[in-house]
Amino acid sequence: MGASYLEIVTADISRSQAELISAAAGGDEGAFDALVGPLIEPGYKLATVMRRDTEEARDVVQEACLIAWRKLVHLRTEGGLRSWFLAIVANKCRTRRRTRWWSVIMLPSIRVEPDLSHSDPDSDLDLDRELRKLSATERASLLLFFYMDLPLVEVARVLKVSPHAAKSRVHRAVVKLRMSMVEVPQ
Repeated sequence: MGASYLEIVTADISRSQAELISAAAGGDEGAFDALVGPLIEPGYKLATVMRRDTEEARDVVQEACLIAWRKLVHLRTEGGLRSWFLAIVANKCRTRRRTRWWSVIMLPSIRVEPDLSHSDPDSDLDLDRELRKLSATERASLLLFFYMDLPLVEVARVLKVSPHAAKSRVHRAVVKLRMSMVEVPQ
């Protein structure tokens, strides 16, 4: 009995990704760009959510790219490139938060006002304010699961927890957000 079309296509994609990984690990910048290039924007979004600073998010993603370039030989193809890269981004965000000099020297950045041209700016402001009250891990779990539409298994890999813990974190963050967004009658 022959292999199904889906198995053949999946095998071809895995084989071509494995070839790109091999070429990139050998120093091929084009192959590295083909692998990591599509992951830059999701990595930036994750870093922005975790660090709440766009400039810092750019630095984190740049550092994550350098780490990915250096450690590409350690990538296990069965784990998935996307979750591997996003885990590097999340780790860099955590590392920056932990460094003492950063918290001592950091000056307030200039805040760019968001575009409020769509229908209900009041609810968007409420949501933004309530999201800021969540921890970086809670915001990251919501972003990865709902916005980036990653399965819980990949969310768990990025956050370096079990799938059950990832599911619990997403659930707790949603409950916290819902409870803080309850409309109080006046």
